[in-house]
Amino acid sequence: MEFLSETAIIVGVAIITGGWIVNSWMRMKMGYPLENSWGKAIYPKNDQAVERVKLLTQENAELRAELGSMKDRMANVERIVTDSGYHLTSEIEQLRDKREAN
Repeated sequence: MEFLSETAIIVGVAIITGGWIVNSWMRMKMGYPLENSWGKAIYPKNDQAVERVKLLTQENAELRAELGSMKDRMANVERIVTDSGYHLTSEIEQLRDKREAN
């Protein structure tokens, strides 16, 4: 009887350990973070992930530069549209259109 219970415990521990190993391997293969003994995420490093981070960082910088340029252009358009000279010009054009229509 003792032999059977000891064997069951050993087999149970072996199954749990094997499952943990397979689970960790699958998480690494799929790119999910692993966890250390304190529950903190550990990301496996590989060349592909490092290269992807570099490309994303570069793209982020380019998009931020483009966004800054668009903000500047938008500020200029807002300044032109809200300028009183633009409003006066549009009123003059409306008067000319009315005169031509009559």
